[in-house]
Amino acid sequence: MSSVNPFANFVVIGERTNVTGSAKFRKLIEADDYAGALVVARQQVESGANVLDVNVDAAMIDGPAAMKRFLNLIASEPDIARIPLMIDSSKWEVIEAGLKCAQGKSVVNSISMKEGEEAFLLHARKVRRYGAASVVMAFDEQGQADTAKRKIEICTRAYRLLVDSDFPPEDIIFDPNIFAVATGIEEHADYAKAFFDATAYIRSELPHAHVSGGVSNVSFSFRGNEPVREAMHAVFLYHAIRAGMDMGIVNAGSLTLYDDVEPELRERVEDVLLNRRDDATERLLEIAERAKAGGKKRGDERDLSWRLQPVKERLTHALVHGINEFIVADTEEARLQAERPLHVIEGPLMDGMGVVGDLFGAGKMFLPQVVKSARVMKQAVAHLIPYMDEEKERLGLVGRSNGKIVMATVKGDVHDIGKNIVGVVLQCNGYEIEDMGVMVPCDRILERAKEIGADAIGLSGLITPSLDEMVFVASEMERLGLNLPLLIGGATTSRTHTAVKIAPVYSGPILYVPDASKAVPVVQKLLGADRDKLVADTRAEYDSAREAYFASQDKRPRLPLAKARDRAPKLAFAPVKPSFLGVRSFADYPLEELVPFIDWTPFFASWDLIGRYPAILEDDIVGEAARTLYRDARAMLEQLVAEKWVKASGVVGFWAANRDGDDVVLFADDTRSEEIARLHTLRQQIDKGEGKTNFALADYIAPSGVKDYVGAFAVTAGLGEEDVAIRFKRANDDYSAILAQALCDRLAEAFAEALHAKVRRELWGYAKDEALSEDDMIAEKYRGIRPAPGYPAQPDHTEKSTIFDLLEARERTGIDLTESMAMTPPSSVSGLYFAHPQAEYFGTGKIDRDQVADYARRKGWDLATAERWLSPILAYDPVRAKAV
Repeated sequence: MSSVNPFANFVVIGERTNVTGSAKFRKLIEADDYAGALVVARQQVESGANVLDVNVDAAMIDGPAAMKRFLNLIASEPDIARIPLMIDSSKWEVIEAGLKCAQGKSVVNSISMKEGEEAFLLHARKVRRYGAASVVMAFDEQGQADTAKRKIEICTRAYRLLVDSDFPPEDIIFDPNIFAVATGIEEHADYAKAFFDATAYIRSELPHAHVSGGVSNVSFSFRGNEPVREAMHAVFLYHAIRAGMDMGIVNAGSLTLYDDVEPELRERVEDVLLNRRDDATERLLEIAERAKAGGKKRGDERDLSWRLQPVKERLTHALVHGINEFIVADTEEARLQAERPLHVIEGPLMDGMGVVGDLFGAGKMFLPQVVKSARVMKQAVAHLIPYMDEEKERLGLVGRSNGKIVMATVKGDVHDIGKNIVGVVLQCNGYEIEDMGVMVPCDRILERAKEIGADAIGLSGLITPSLDEMVFVASEMERLGLNLPLLIGGATTSRTHTAVKIAPVYSGPILYVPDASKAVPVVQKLLGADRDKLVADTRAEYDSAREAYFASQDKRPRLPLAKARDRAPKLAFAPVKPSFLGVRSFADYPLEELVPFIDWTPFFASWDLIGRYPAILEDDIVGEAARTLYRDARAMLEQLVAEKWVKASGVVGFWAANRDGDDVVLFADDTRSEEIARLHTLRQQIDKGEGKTNFALADYIAPSGVKDYVGAFAVTAGLGEEDVAIRFKRANDDYSAILAQALCDRLAEAFAEALHAKVRRELWGYAKDEALSEDDMIAEKYRGIRPAPGYPAQPDHTEKSTIFDLLEARERTGIDLTESMAMTPPSSVSGLYFAHPQAEYFGTGKIDRDQVADYARRKGWDLATAERWLSPILAYDPVRAKAV
């Protein structure tokens, strides 16, 4: 059985948006720099935080106002708002201000019995009324609990009071107090062990309750010595998680694994935390400075000593390290020693992949390494297949499988990198994967599942219309009585969408799988003895999530559309006329000119390696995997460009334009006498407060009477991409196939960046003197924006159709649109150009029915069509609204 990643189900609560824990964040809030504060929040999300702890308690900060403003700003940033908030304050008025404007289910930090039971239950009832969960401190009328006995006593008393008051036990998160150890004070020596003991009791005796805590407190006596502090956090978490701690406030970007701590340092930290020796603190101090000054040594010398080991160990080494140089020879040697060729797979190869699975599950290997391991495995199996086919034909024998899973990117969607990675990881763990590819209609998916006797179906999608197609597939499975487990994944999918939209239409098992690291444990349980419990627990979880979602829908303050329009920005206009009006093509664009514009950070994210480039290359946890992946990517990129594996093609156009309400009218020429198209935009309806602005993209175009202009583009670096991927897959090299697709995706984005620079400096020429580096351009430090349909500023994918018609994009570039408005080839980018100096990106956020009806009228749609295309941003449930 695979070991479990200690952080796999651990909820990481990001601590850097807390003024008491981050001086940088405090200074930003005090300086009224909320844009900078949002950057800190975004960094926590990018670093892997599952919940964002927000605390604005400081002497010079108006707590309620700051909390309300910051949370409202977060709500308009989809990349931050996708994770729950922990509203953290010692003042109830600050907590309540946050609860009033937090979307979805939030967590209050905290309530306690320090003012007695009556005040405690009053706060608990208010928390419940807002649909939130709550941290409950181990703090009563006598003070904070410091011993295991006191922690258990207070938490048990609080639990009974809450449960007897109908507070859901699953919404109780106990914080049994993490205090500093190694302080030199004898009474503090047992603090960590007391936390572990209390945690174990809570998880055992107080059903459904959770345990959290501020982990950095434990190392406070070593502030200034980050290596020791990180080691203490790693060891503390190792023991706390084993005791039952399932969430914690940590710096999401600096989690170290227990096994990665230097052994001597780990032992001495453990002595302190478990209070195993009287001299534990002195012994840790002895090596603290050495740990602070120490560093890892790296060597480039190739070690082939593993080649001297028996063939079984050599195969395991090759699989773990992704080395395919000797795999055919070693596999043949193993075959000659085995009774049957199948025994090589079921023996040393599966044993080796078991080690890979253990390391991946324990967080000691990462996706790029696992995919490399799969490549080695496939090449070994490919060598054995002819021998097994001959044997099967002769004896009628079959092999062992953990289960069959049909996987497909749903109809209308062409994105499959994530699906491919999940498929490879599952294959590594003995599952047969029937990958049906992209744009697969519902009937074909279900027919194939029945044909092969599938044990589960996995659906993937990246664009928002794919969410509706997943709902349709689930409803068809229900109609046909196909009671198979349904796995949901992809960039736009979420636990909430699965619970609210998909689960109600399908009575069979349905599970949301956020990434490849979760796929194996979920499928193992789903197809194993734990299935019934997993399905029941998940169904209950989805019921709660759905209830919380609908309970939160009417709490977001939004404006009527007319009032939101009244708050449009009042901008001055001095338009620059482009160097031409009409369309210009850029066929077979030189790939080498795109390479400097590549943004590598999203490349690593596509492999589940989270961190900013180039810092990720030196990351303590994923740095080694990132460096290897980057080295492979640069080598392939050099070959891809030199040998022209793919072609890049683009088109750009400019038109005379003026604003008409929330629409942008495009004209045939500068006489503006003939309207040729109309771009429709959506306006923010969130109530940001008096004096604040509610944006729509149309605001950046001048009204009639001023000669203004708008641009559009479509680019691809994917012409030939599919052939490249197929070539690698036929060679049993999924790693290179996925790597090539990821590079084409980056080149397409680089093309968009390079062409935008050309537009600003030459083709439109509104920034002729711009002198920005490639890094500055990636950081978007230029004038103007290039928003794309389907993204936060214009969530309606159908606007791509207008852009494509204007640009003649299909004929000029080879890019096409599916019926769900996905671009194919998938390594393609399209969008609009706005040149106004104050133009900036924004998120539309949730919109009300009045705007949806208005948008439908402007588009010539019925209301149901508008609601279908805009479903991800609706602030209401169309079914419920229709019933009212």
